[in-house]
Amino acid sequence: MGLSSIFSKVLGLVLALWVGLAYGGSALAQSAASDPAIFSPGDIQTITELKQSAFAASQAGQFAAAEDLWSELIEYLPDEPAVWSNRGNTRVSQNKLTEALADYTQAIELAPNEPDPYLNRGAALEGLGRWEDAIADYTHLLTINSKDAAAYNNRGNARAGLGQWEAALKDYREAVTLDPQFSFARINEALALYQIGETDQAIRQFRGLSRKYPNFPDARAALTAALWEAGQRGEAESNWVAVVGLDGRYKDLDWVRTVRRWPPAMVAALEKFLNL
Repeated sequence: MGLSSIFSKVLGLVLALWVGLAYGGSALAQSAASDPAIFSPGDIQTITELKQSAFAASQAGQFAAAEDLWSELIEYLPDEPAVWSNRGNTRVSQNKLTEALADYTQAIELAPNEPDPYLNRGAALEGLGRWEDAIADYTHLLTINSKDAAAYNNRGNARAGLGQWEAALKDYREAVTLDPQFSFARINEALALYQIGETDQAIRQFRGLSRKYPNFPDARAALTAALWEAGQRGEAESNWVAVVGLDGRYKDLDWVRTVRRWPPAMVAALEKFLNL
């Protein structure tokens, strides 16, 4: 998932379209072959077209249309967890978090050993501020796949929601260890370091991320705030020019605080920069 697509997600949460189970053409064909009365050739064609249209609408950001398409697919495939999970994703993208939870829960009931619905339900729970429940989902996911970097990153986010910054930092570091290219886990690690007072190390990481990913606004915005707080005003201002060109939402402290969910110390540093 690229940086731009991550930032386009509601609440900045990591969600995934789940392709698996009965979505593959071969799986659908096997299902029909085992009981020819289940689907007619026309049904199979309709299901295939609905699936393609649903993915296309989701990827194009047409979430209301995608939700309707996944709902149509549920009429054909009510026992397929991937359909429920993907409809949940479209609902999260419309901020229909309670409805999305119901979809993810149904997916989990149908496929309790699949990781994606736990990851997605945890993200929706975070959006509702239900941190402990989100942590429980991520922790259960890690019993299924102990190498899931996204689960560690998201559990760190939920722990941060509880103000458990040391525990969050540990999760972010595990995510980075598992996936060194996971840029969002790396910026979260640096933000947690700043929150616990390791400001010099945090600034080094902000700088490194800004050099490696020059179009990563989160790293540049954090670097701006941290440098301003440290008295390095010129470098802070030069980085801010790039931030504004990349993503103007960082001028909105409420968005930074409640949607992107920076830690309090980082928000306070940015507020000082914006006010001055």
